[in-house]
Amino acid sequence: MILLRSVLFQLAFYINITVRMIVLSPIYFLMPRSYRIPKAWAASSNRLMGWIVGATFEIEGLEHLPKGPAIIAPKHQSAWDTFMLLPWMHDPVYILKRELFWLPLFGWYMKKQRLIPVNRAAKGRSMADVMARTSAELATGRQLIIYPEGTRRPPGAEPIYKHGIGRLYRELQVPVVPVVMHPGLFWPRNAWLRYPGHFKVRILPPIEAGLAQDVFMQTLVDVMEKASDALLVETAAANPHLTLPPSAVKRLAELKDVTPENDVSCDPAGTRS
Repeated sequence: MILLRSVLFQLAFYINITVRMIVLSPIYFLMPRSYRIPKAWAASSNRLMGWIVGATFEIEGLEHLPKGPAIIAPKHQSAWDTFMLLPWMHDPVYILKRELFWLPLFGWYMKKQRLIPVNRAAKGRSMADVMARTSAELATGRQLIIYPEGTRRPPGAEPIYKHGIGRLYRELQVPVVPVVMHPGLFWPRNAWLRYPGHFKVRILPPIEAGLAQDVFMQTLVDVMEKASDALLVETAAANPHLTLPPSAVKRLAELKDVTPENDVSCDPAGTRS
């Protein structure tokens, strides 16, 4: 049944995005820049996951999203978390590898939204261009969405935070809003199967601007990993039917050995072993 639902979802997902991009292109490219069409697509994709696969989510902490410029820093485990929060975002901007902008239709949509391409091969020069573009976009009130670990990581995996977000924090002087979630348990990276269940997206209080870069990085890692551990325990307990990936099984076993006063299963401030 999971295989059948996964295949049906994949067909529905790609038909949905293809038809919307083709049919709505005349409207999208003639109207002033707006996220209305991408947000409607993201909301419909979330509904498809619920209807076909049986995977749903809820969001906690929407009150922590600032009204003005900010950096939104989510955990990155799945293709799902690249768009799932779009319906609740005001006017987000992403930094993406430039090759994505070469894709027909999809790349044109990203250019219309003034998303920011990065040439990873150019390194220093490219980063200076990215910083200038990002600063200009945030000056208009937009919010940058960037994944602190850079690439998708399996649930429970040892964290590897990149220093790019530290530089952005230092240069842009805006608050950073950490977001933790475990969609990788339901939409795994590099896999076709999709699994039913329910999970929470937890938006944490902002880390205000003004900290030294090294202090900010340590604060970000501590805050996100403690909250992520707590949510992993909670999500696994709420979905006992799931076959967990080895990284999640290993991390949950480690957390069982945490002393009672730091037990993340009952205290979101528990420490990572």
